[in-house]
Amino acid sequence: MSRFVSVARGVAWRSIHNTLVNPAILVPSIVFPLFFLIAFAGGLSRISDVPNFHYPPGYTAFQFVFVFLQSAAFGGVFTGFAVARDFDSGFARRLLLSAPRRSGIIAGYALGALGRWALTGTVVTIAALIAGMNVDGDGIQLVGLLGLGIAVNLAAALWAVGLAMFLRTEQAGAVIQMPVFVLLFLAPVYVPLSLLTGWIHDVAKLNPVTPVLEAGRGLLAGSPVKVTIAFVGLVAAFLVLSAFARRGLASAERAG
Repeated sequence: MSRFVSVARGVAWRSIHNTLVNPAILVPSIVFPLFFLIAFAGGLSRISDVPNFHYPPGYTAFQFVFVFLQSAAFGGVFTGFAVARDFDSGFARRLLLSAPRRSGIIAGYALGALGRWALTGTVVTIAALIAGMNVDGDGIQLVGLLGLGIAVNLAAALWAVGLAMFLRTEQAGAVIQMPVFVLLFLAPVYVPLSLLTGWIHDVAKLNPVTPVLEAGRGLLAGSPVKVTIAFVGLVAAFLVLSAFARRGLASAERAG
């Protein structure tokens, strides 16, 4: 166990350090969520006037939950880019040879993703509060929202790390990112699910991201809905993607 912890801590610290000292990584991870928050919550605020749009905290809070969870997901995805870059540079192969407990590598990258998102999530939350976001949920409900973000971040990180270890090249960036991007933007992003129509409603209704997003919005509004469904789904995703990441690690080990 001590070897596992040592490897995980070392990989996590390197991942966080590389982000903090590299503006090319740090700036986009902060700017993109802020851009989405401004574009969605500010530029589309008149959507709240649509008939049957009922969300007591207001449209800024409605969109904040999406941007908050989106930043968590993309924070995990960016970790996959880092893993692919480590394989291209040769560092990952040296790490595989030297690590006494290789499973700690996956944990380290996942913890690194969580550490980086802690910064992004904090910045986005402060920006939303400065913009006048209303928060109707109590302390326990806000902790629940944070828990959703952490679970989304870890699930996305496991997906990205596993696929990056299977493919082992930076050229895999689009393949790593696209499924997460599609899932997020086929959820009820701009209006509640009940106001969507046509095929987008049918897709969003089946989208596993939808209950997570609805649970987050309910928690922020102080009216929890689908919280159990959201967490059960995320735990299931975590278990499946943990196995997927382990398979990716095994593939990288065989490839040398």
